[in-house]
Amino acid sequence: MQKIINNPKDFVDEMLEGILAAYPDQLKCIKNDLRCIVRSDEKKPGKVGLSTGGGSGHLPLFLGYVGKGMLDCCAVGNIFASPSANQMLEITREINRGNGVLYIYGNYSGDIINFDMAAEMAKMEDIKVEQVIATDDVASAPKEKQNKRRGVAGLFYIYKIAGAYAEEVASLDEVKRVAEKVCTNVRTMGVGLSPCIIPEVGKPTFEMKEGEMEIGIGIHGEAGMGKDKLKTADEIVDQIMNSILNDLPYKSGDEVSVLINGLGATPREELFVVYRKVAKILKEKDIKVFHPYIGEFAASMEMAGTSITLLRLDKELKELLKKPARTPFFEQAELK
Repeated sequence: MQKIINNPKDFVDEMLEGILAAYPDQLKCIKNDLRCIVRSDEKKPGKVGLSTGGGSGHLPLFLGYVGKGMLDCCAVGNIFASPSANQMLEITREINRGNGVLYIYGNYSGDIINFDMAAEMAKMEDIKVEQVIATDDVASAPKEKQNKRRGVAGLFYIYKIAGAYAEEVASLDEVKRVAEKVCTNVRTMGVGLSPCIIPEVGKPTFEMKEGEMEIGIGIHGEAGMGKDKLKTADEIVDQIMNSILNDLPYKSGDEVSVLINGLGATPREELFVVYRKVAKILKEKDIKVFHPYIGEFAASMEMAGTSITLLRLDKELKELLKKPARTPFFEQAELK
């Protein structure tokens, strides 16, 4: 294992120390707990608090979207491991401004258990909490069992749109409604080309031979639709887009935002090769692209690969997607 680290057991905390040192104008920890990260800018009275949490190893996912126009806080776990319910409760208390808190997170058992527990403890303190769970990974369960699907890069769109609405001091019920609308209209599928290494484990999370790929792989290396011979970029995109487009389904006349996501070790140049083919397919199907996002939005340590996400837009979602946002890992001026 070759990584630029010190003691593997200290990796997450030292990473957090570095982020907090780099962005003190945007982030801080509370109660001297590096795993409880909140916005450091001034709180807006009456604003609904937006909270997330998840394992480390996915930057910028989770922690990277805490900032103006997006999330208010994040509970940080070890690599690919859920944070604790007590940490989730601490950040819930910190961001509550009297209008309640919305939890937004991925569909993973550890996160569900701990967020549910934190919500129950918050309720005992008269903090109203609602929850929205992302289930955008098309490969992880059939459409009729969508509630069992994993939450992956589509979380970005939920954070972005719910965050924009919360900045307008919308009610908790309204912010939850728009977040659920995003969940209904977003789909993702990925492909993995190599495993990653968890520092404390010191070896690859799974095996991938030279010349192989796995369509539908999860962001922790969960099994997808089976390993296959590595195909060309166009062939990979064709397979992924066919699954995504047929799932909702997306149809002629729709307008979408597209997210081409690198999983950690894929050059941006390759992501643009992927987008080139995605754009061609959508044009052929008379589906208009409003705004593409291309880069790393939900990584898996140093895994090579990519995922494609489509968000079907209506007028409300489009207007909220346009709104500005600023976090340490994502910045957007107001879109036209």
